[in-house]
Amino acid sequence: MIRKTLLASLALAPIAIALHYAADLSETTEFVLSALALIPLAWLIGEATEHAAEHTGPGIGGFLNATFGNAPELIIALFAVHDGLHEVVRGSLTGSVVGNAAEHGGAVIVAFRGKIALAGEIALSSAAQVAVFLIPAVALLSWALEPITLAFRQVEIAVMGGAALLAALLLARGRSSSWRGAVLVAGYAVAAVVFYKAGNR
Repeated sequence: MIRKTLLASLALAPIAIALHYAADLSETTEFVLSALALIPLAWLIGEATEHAAEHTGPGIGGFLNATFGNAPELIIALFAVHDGLHEVVRGSLTGSVVGNAAEHGGAVIVAFRGKIALAGEIALSSAAQVAVFLIPAVALLSWALEPITLAFRQVEIAVMGGAALLAALLLARGRSSSWRGAVLVAGYAVAAVVFYKAGNR
């Protein structure tokens, strides 16, 4: 039943796009509809990478999942560069809602099914891709659109450093558990509040 519902809800993505152009929806309604459209897409990415990992191993499966999850972040960042929204660029590179929902939704699905190695590879591949591909790609490709400097604010650097430290402390022994997961989710919530309170400062 859940599988059929998720398959049917794949139609939300084209519906959200069509309503953007055909209806006069508020930005909040569009955002909510688009966010709901991510749920079946995250499930589909999780399914696809899980099947790929069965044949190629968790390393390649995690890399594929992270690639599909980071692609929206690159697209969002390039559109934001084109429109001169430099704050959005930095925000998407330090935690885009879209990309994270897609890739971590897939990681949650495979972890729930007991494939912890694949879920771990998804997280590691995602972080590595952001550091060595996504940020340099945005910086280089922005030259063709509108050159920007990626000077991160102190709050962004502090949150990224704190997130890395928290993850390292919790996972230093190479084990995962429900309470560690809950602490990481709470840390993500704290980061969101810190960014909200910091505003444009």
